[in-house]
Amino acid sequence: MTNPVALLKIMRRPVPADDAALGADLHPVLRRVYAARGLRSHAELNLALERLLPIGNLGGAQTAARLLRQHATRRVLVIGDFDADGATSTALMLRALRGCGFAAVDFLVPNRFEYGYGLTPEIVAVAAERAPSLIVTVDNGISSHAGVAAARARGIDVLITDHHLPAAELPDANVIVNPNVPGNGFASGALAGVGVAFYVCAALRRLLEDEGELPDSAPAAAALLDLVALGTVADVVPLDANNRVLVAQGLARIRAGRCVPGISALLAVARRAQPELVASDLGFAVAPRLNAAGRLTDMSIGIRCLLSDDPAEAAALATELDALNAQRREIEADMQLQALAAVRTLRDADSGTHRSGVCLFDAGWHQGVVGLVAGRVKEQLRRPVVAFALADERTLRGSARSVPGVHIRDVLEAVATREPGLLEKFGGHAMAAGLSLPRAHLDRFARAFDLEVARAMATGAVSDAVETDGELSDADIALPLAEALRAGGPWGSAFPEPLFDGEFEVRGAVRVLAGRHLKFQVAAREGRGGFEAIAFNSVDPASPRQLPQGRVRLVYRLGTNDYQGERRLQLVVEHLLPA
Repeated sequence: MTNPVALLKIMRRPVPADDAALGADLHPVLRRVYAARGLRSHAELNLALERLLPIGNLGGAQTAARLLRQHATRRVLVIGDFDADGATSTALMLRALRGCGFAAVDFLVPNRFEYGYGLTPEIVAVAAERAPSLIVTVDNGISSHAGVAAARARGIDVLITDHHLPAAELPDANVIVNPNVPGNGFASGALAGVGVAFYVCAALRRLLEDEGELPDSAPAAAALLDLVALGTVADVVPLDANNRVLVAQGLARIRAGRCVPGISALLAVARRAQPELVASDLGFAVAPRLNAAGRLTDMSIGIRCLLSDDPAEAAALATELDALNAQRREIEADMQLQALAAVRTLRDADSGTHRSGVCLFDAGWHQGVVGLVAGRVKEQLRRPVVAFALADERTLRGSARSVPGVHIRDVLEAVATREPGLLEKFGGHAMAAGLSLPRAHLDRFARAFDLEVARAMATGAVSDAVETDGELSDADIALPLAEALRAGGPWGSAFPEPLFDGEFEVRGAVRVLAGRHLKFQVAAREGRGGFEAIAFNSVDPASPRQLPQGRVRLVYRLGTNDYQGERRLQLVVEHLLPA
């Protein structure tokens, strides 16, 4: 959705004067892009497996491996989260433990509508019916004090593997593996939940190999990297150097067809060419279909898709996930219209200005989709947003999405500190968080949230700015550079896909596609025409339609459009502004 012009500033990333150390064989624009993201040498472009931070450096991983080994002949139950990171973490842990010869391994994922998030006492009671000797949490558990206590009281050992930010006090688990726990010492706190699970399983494999207990049929740790890449991209964690290696190696395996059948099946229903896969395909095509199960029904469908070794079964499950995703899109579209109408009401009530932090609620909203709505509205307002749905008659469950510079979990912690008893529970990351509170407290929370976001933004956050990699010459706006940039990733959070800005002349008629997208032709600065441009989700159905004409300023990506066997250059417009 295009942003209000008055709220948007274009800021160009500074580029070091000398980028020659990155290599003369790179396209000059690609060198400039890498340098602007902090790369300084050609060695930093090496994403080989040996560049990974050592397995033994993750605090607790080796202790976790020893705990797992103690339970190899007993029953282990993996409890995951209901998003794509949780699904990939669960599938990875089960595949690794079964491959290492564990006697009995199963999974349990909480249904978000019945049990909520994490290892709760209620989900422990369900787990206990299966009589596990060990519960392993993946992508959750670091805030599950009561759940861990309930498990330990039943004589069940608990291994927590998580990456979410901890509170001051940690749960009383047997072992905790989380790079963000104080004192862990790992050089990357950016691991996704699936990344933490991968390190733990790699440590287990090494321990069993050293002890001569590793089955000959056990797959190499690298065989799990397809799942690591999917979960890491889906969870939008920062692509620091270590995560870029994990994602690049996983993408390479998927492109070569050396991945679980479920990923191939999900790519097929999404109509993505597996040999040309890039990180954005995982984020925008595969992850939403996987997440749809956790949002609307039960993530067990997605986990079973990733666990299946039967291509026919995986294809059937992927088709089911695709149908759920189509249903999710319909629900989200209706909710988004309602949310944007509420935003316009807020804007009018605020005399033309937006609040620093925005809270939205509708009693008819689907609690599995409010996070997506919060994200869409955040993109338009460029302000942190919390969208709430009813968990029950008296309780609201919300999803928060933030902007660069405003750490949303810290904001919620500040609210909880200043207003004791206001929040029932909360947790999350810098850019996304979840929370619950009594319905009667909504107005009080909205005021407190707005105040805390305003405080956070006053410290220097520039939420109404978009960073670009500057202008391109007419000669550079061409298919070879678009393909070089596509292959130059993986791009993602904290290592963003290149964006450019520049002035163009709109030529000919502007077409509206599906009532939401704009397609048109532009000529560049020096008058060279024929560039195809598309602006997705740039028409607000509730507002008068204003089509671009004359001189415009575009913030865009260099993309490609494959049609009838021909690949053509396409400018993918992120923001469409007056010149």
